[in-house]
Amino acid sequence: MILFILMSEDRSGEDRTRENRTEDKRLGGDRRPTGAAFLLAQLGAHAARRFGERVAQIGLTPPDAGVLRKIAADPGISQQALAEHLGVMPSRMVGLVDDLENQGIVERRRSTEDRRNYELHLTQKGRQVLDELSRIAAEHEENLCAALNKEERTQLRDLCRRIATEQGLTPGVHPGYRHLERRSKAPEAPR
Repeated sequence: MILFILMSEDRSGEDRTRENRTEDKRLGGDRRPTGAAFLLAQLGAHAARRFGERVAQIGLTPPDAGVLRKIAADPGISQQALAEHLGVMPSRMVGLVDDLENQGIVERRRSTEDRRNYELHLTQKGRQVLDELSRIAAEHEENLCAALNKEERTQLRDLCRRIATEQGLTPGVHPGYRHLERRSKAPEAPR
């Protein structure tokens, strides 16, 4: 915020770009922040932390959840295509899939079309885990949006979707995949 204030005080009217002038018109000439970006970041961090805590109860991480969702939506997707869709380095995708395969949730099958590739499929256990994950996600959303009625939730979703589209984000893909680090081992579910 201090940087924003310093940057805006340091700018002269002549130095502003056409993009900034267009933005001024859209905002009615007022360039002061409304706090919306901060609130989005605050809620996003809170929601991500809480979701991580919830999925850890079944031995998963949030990245695991996204991988499972994509494999379920596109059975037989290759590791390479999955990595590309999520924006993950292929070598990191190998580790993510290894972890899920070691838990018996995902299986690799040689592609019948290209023997150099593996197709990814959920196992029976993986489908059960996905059902539990769906329950957790619904509970998470219900808890997070408890202050809103159904119409307000729909409006919030639509507004957030519009912002995400304008920002060039891939629908349904958390941008955090691009910054994943290798984990030493899969988390264990509480006993």
